[in-house]
Amino acid sequence: MDLIWLVGVLVLALSALSVRRLSFGLVLRSLISWALIIVLTVLAVAHRHEIGAMFAAASAKLGIDDQQVEGETVRIRMAPDGHFWARVKLNGVERRMLIDSGATITAISSETAAAAGIDPDNGLPALIETANGTVQAKRGTIQRLGIGPLETADLGVVVSQSFGDLDVLGMNFLSRLHSWRVENRTLILEPRKDSADKGGDATTDPKDSEPKHRRRDDSGG
Repeated sequence: MDLIWLVGVLVLALSALSVRRLSFGLVLRSLISWALIIVLTVLAVAHRHEIGAMFAAASAKLGIDDQQVEGETVRIRMAPDGHFWARVKLNGVERRMLIDSGATITAISSETAAAAGIDPDNGLPALIETANGTVQAKRGTIQRLGIGPLETADLGVVVSQSFGDLDVLGMNFLSRLHSWRVENRTLILEPRKDSADKGGDATTDPKDSEPKHRRRDDSGG
C-alpha cells in the first residue's frame, strides 16, 4: 500500500514538472528529492517506537529525561500536552503509554499486543467507552509490566485495533502501587513496601497539575 502511494505521488510530481517544461536533469533531481522525503517519512512512521526509544535513551544520558528514578520511586514530568507519558516495558517490549486514572483498565493496541506476545482470549468482547465512542475489545493478560524499578505481573488488559497506536495505563495498574500523586507538575509513583501493603492510595487525578490529597507544603510546614 505504501509503495502504491509512493508511485502515485511520484507520477503527480512528474506530471506537474513536465507541464512547466523543465529540463530532464532538474526533473530527475526533483523526483529523487521527493522520493527520499517520502521514503524517510514512511520509515519514520513504521519505526516510530524504535526511534522513540532511541531518543529516550539519549535524553536519559543527557540528564533531560522526563522519566526519572530515585531509589524505587519513579517521577514523570508532565508533557507539553498536559498528560503524563511513561516508558513502559510489556513482556520486555518498550512502549510509550499514557497514564490515565480515568481508565478503569489498561488498554493496548493490537500492534502492541502482537509485539509483546500478548494473545487476546476468544471470549465475548468487552465494550469500552473511548473519546471516539464505544469500541469492542478483547481481554488479555500482560505477564510482566514494568516502569523502571516498578514491576507487576499478570496484569489484565483490553486489546483493540480501534485504539490505533495509543496505549493506556489504567487504574488496575495504579491501584497496585503503594501510592501515586502529583506534585509540581510531576507524577510520583511509589512501590508497595511489603506484601501487607495493600496500596490503593490513588487519590490524585494525573490530569491535574496539583494534588487533591497528600499535598506537600512547600513552605516546610
